[in-house]
Amino acid sequence: MRKETLLTTIGVDPNSHEGIVNTPVYRASTVLFSSLDELERMHRGENTTSPYGRFGTRTSEDLERSLAVLEGADRAIVLASGLSAILVALTAFVSTGDHILVVDSVYQPVRILCDNELKRFGVETTYFNPMLGAELASLIRPNTKAIYLESPGSLTFQVQDIPLLATIAHNHGLVVMHDSTWATPLLAKPFDLGIDISIHSATKYIGGHSDILMGVLTCKEAHYKRLLTTFRNTGPCVSPDTCYLAQRGLRTLATRLKQHDKSGRTIATWLKGRPEVETVLHPALPECPGHELWKRDFTGANGLFSFVLKHPVPRERLAAMLDNLQLFHMGYSWGGFESLIIPFDPRPFRTSTEWPYQGQAFRLHVGLENVEDLLTDLQLGLERLAV
Repeated sequence: MRKETLLTTIGVDPNSHEGIVNTPVYRASTVLFSSLDELERMHRGENTTSPYGRFGTRTSEDLERSLAVLEGADRAIVLASGLSAILVALTAFVSTGDHILVVDSVYQPVRILCDNELKRFGVETTYFNPMLGAELASLIRPNTKAIYLESPGSLTFQVQDIPLLATIAHNHGLVVMHDSTWATPLLAKPFDLGIDISIHSATKYIGGHSDILMGVLTCKEAHYKRLLTTFRNTGPCVSPDTCYLAQRGLRTLATRLKQHDKSGRTIATWLKGRPEVETVLHPALPECPGHELWKRDFTGANGLFSFVLKHPVPRERLAAMLDNLQLFHMGYSWGGFESLIIPFDPRPFRTSTEWPYQGQAFRLHVGLENVEDLLTDLQLGLERLAV
């Protein structure tokens, strides 16, 4: 099936849930067993009944099956947030004395996690240039256990050569993890690219309405047991109500992404022509680092990208621009129906790459509003910079 059809039909079964088209919300902590034999079979792993609500219910299990199918995985696990998914993935495969490689353009909370919590437990992290190729092999040590990728990278949107880096990592026995949130389950095939564990913040496009917090891990069978054990031992479970909303968000994901992509490219192209703008960092534009890799490995884009002005902006002018925007509101999430903007400077939290620009940078999330209205809002905002 094509992706639009798959999204609207996956998990829909007239013979399940008394014909209800959407999996109902099964709220549960206690799960009852009808006999001692059934209880003992559960302990021996001979049935698939969840023994306790923290491990999941039919609501979460149906969502996990849908996500695994969409991403070409064998298994999926849903968790309380994107960061909890990252924590489970990393701690499932590292121990005291181990070393990991993490791309320098990684989502900033991952860096905080590595530099604080993992470091406290004796795990060392090396950050590497996202555009590194075969030279990655020189960073691998005997105690290196995993490599953590994010392509396109957070804020600066460099696209990495995932197949090359994954091949190098596998040649040294490393587990390859990738934050696939930007791509969603629709815009790339992570396991065809060599990824072992795909990580999503379902808070973003999967949910799609800025009203849930959820993380997702998808993997092949070989890595599932280890991830599941760590998940169950640490307990970052997600509520069935949230799972219901995420499954509902999946139904419209393809349709929403098309509009985010169309409007995003329109605005990115418009920004390229503005006299104030130095560069636009959008993977679909030729000037974005790794654009050719994006064309090879991805099937589309979305509404998230950045742009950089030619000059620094005094704070009062920056406030005049941002405080009076009517449609682009300031907020640190993305992937919902609304448009967002944040100013940023990546230099304080990059260690192996150099930011080449001096002007003020912004990250945009282009929502589902009419694109002409969004362009007017941005035009008036940029004009306020010069007043």
